[in-house]
Amino acid sequence: MLWPNITDKFKTDGLEVKNKNSKIENSFFKVVLLSGKNPKSNHTAFTLVELLVVIAIIALLLSILMPSLRKAKSMAARLTCAHNLKQISLAVDFYLNENDHFYPSAQDPVSIEPPYWLWMGRGWRFLVEPYIGVKIDPNNPSILFCSQDRTSKQKFESTSYAYSMAFYHSPEQIDDMNSPADTYATPVPSIPQRNLDVLNPAGKILIGEWLSSHAPVANDPGWWTWEGSRNFLFADGHIRYLKAKKIRPAQDELPDANLTIHGIKGTDYPP
Repeated sequence: MLWPNITDKFKTDGLEVKNKNSKIENSFFKVVLLSGKNPKSNHTAFTLVELLVVIAIIALLLSILMPSLRKAKSMAARLTCAHNLKQISLAVDFYLNENDHFYPSAQDPVSIEPPYWLWMGRGWRFLVEPYIGVKIDPNNPSILFCSQDRTSKQKFESTSYAYSMAFYHSPEQIDDMNSPADTYATPVPSIPQRNLDVLNPAGKILIGEWLSSHAPVANDPGWWTWEGSRNFLFADGHIRYLKAKKIRPAQDELPDANLTIHGIKGTDYPP
């Protein structure tokens, strides 16, 4: 046969091409196996060490930023509570203007059930309520509550702020009280005081936070532990953030604005 079979020729050429392709594929797999990388890909995966380094850096950044964030949050809450006191101060001013300059009084007599005490200034907040423009409702927080107050809003007449006894007892009454027991359920009649009789308005505490901003103490997180700092509203209307222990000792030698020596004529903190 003079002419070779075309079909056989194609079969032969195909075999040769196939053999060449097989050699190329084998070479490709050898490269992959030896290098551990796919030459067709430009992406490189993270190693375990690199991943751990990234995680460590993120953890370090969080440890640096979190205290600052907590501090900023606490500062914002503190300013909000101070703003509450400023609004209460304006309400008290309105009350003074309409009541011949007399401060709000506590209600008499002091009740046993529920247990209200003289140092709470029972009832004063109801007297200034019309000037605040809100109703006292423990289920509806208002300027009478501080966001940092960790106790139930049903306690202590549903407010975070205490009213100093010196503004509804005479200086003589205050000087006759010389122990903490005298401020608990003692039937001492209320005698409202006038703002004109306050000798040192810039140094006399009118209202302060009694449950807010206090560092917790084991088994006793109440205000009476006198830990931490809090906002205080002074009789002249300014607000100061103080450590409770910086208040001058009172009749009972405690840093308490209730039993300030000489009552409204005394000084709780030097202006």
